[in-house]
Amino acid sequence: MPRYEPWSAKRASTIIAAHKHREGAALPILHALQHAFGCVPEGAIPIVAEALNLSRAEIYGTVTFYHDFRNEPPGRRVLKLCRAESCQAAGGDALAARAEEKLGVKMGETTADARVTLEPVYCLGLCHSSPAALLDHDRVFGMLDEAKLDALLKEAQA
Repeated sequence: MPRYEPWSAKRASTIIAAHKHREGAALPILHALQHAFGCVPEGAIPIVAEALNLSRAEIYGTVTFYHDFRNEPPGRRVLKLCRAESCQAAGGDALAARAEEKLGVKMGETTADARVTLEPVYCLGLCHSSPAALLDHDRVFGMLDEAKLDALLKEAQA
């Protein structure tokens, strides 16, 4: 699992400088900051705004608009459950409730031991295999049922 750097305004400035001359630089900068720090720290917002000659509100609005940006680093594992209509129709609501209950967190939260962050995602492109989930940004699971979800939760918590 990725290890994140501790927050540093100096490091953030270096990351911003590497991307600020790109067209539409805000999103690449925010993604790079999140890749480095595990989130877009609050302290980065004014630095990004100044570098791009934008308001803090514009950068904050971008960070809060997109679901993938975080304001705190995630747990060691990230489990995303699809919440799109196809997955809901195939039992996704019950599976999401089960995951919340078993992990002891709500969607968007991280377990107390920082092992698992549970997040909603609004379509994984697996409508034919609903309900679906994504573990750690690269492992996709379809046709989830209670047993498959429980095994996935056990793996995520290991």
